Amino acid sequence: MDIKELEPGFSICHAIYPSDMAELKSRGFRAIICNRMPGEAEDHVDDSALRQAAEAVGIEWVEIPVTPGEYTPEVIEAFGAAIERLPTPILGFCRSGRRAVSLWIHNQMQQATCDIGPLLQAAHAAGHDLHEQKDTFINR
Repeated sequence: MDIKELEPGFSICHAIYPSDMAELKSRGFRAIICNRMPGEAEDHVDDSALRQAAEAVGIEWVEIPVTPGEYTPEVIEAFGAAIERLPTPILGFCRSGRRAVSLWIHNQMQQATCDIGPLLQAAHAAGHDLHEQKDTFINR
């Protein structure tokens, strides 16, 4: 697994599998946010096997499915609520990690004094160049 920390308490990763849960637990993760859409790929029919594997090792599980590029206010709000509620550290994931990092930026941009520059730098350091999408991350 290629886990990248975006900030203390929140990291992202590409697709994970039930067999990864013991390692994620040993790395200290206490919660996982899944941003994959049910049925988006043969290896992700739904989140039931992942959810069961996470819960079996004591990791909290939240599913916030997102179609790539479609970050609605409702999805951003659900992500923000999960970040506030879940124990840290949290792992956000999707197929490549891009939706997870995009949601993290959208959530951070909800703060009145947020600066997009460091967020884009963190995304880039995690392997996701989102500079071309910077105008989509609106400070609300």
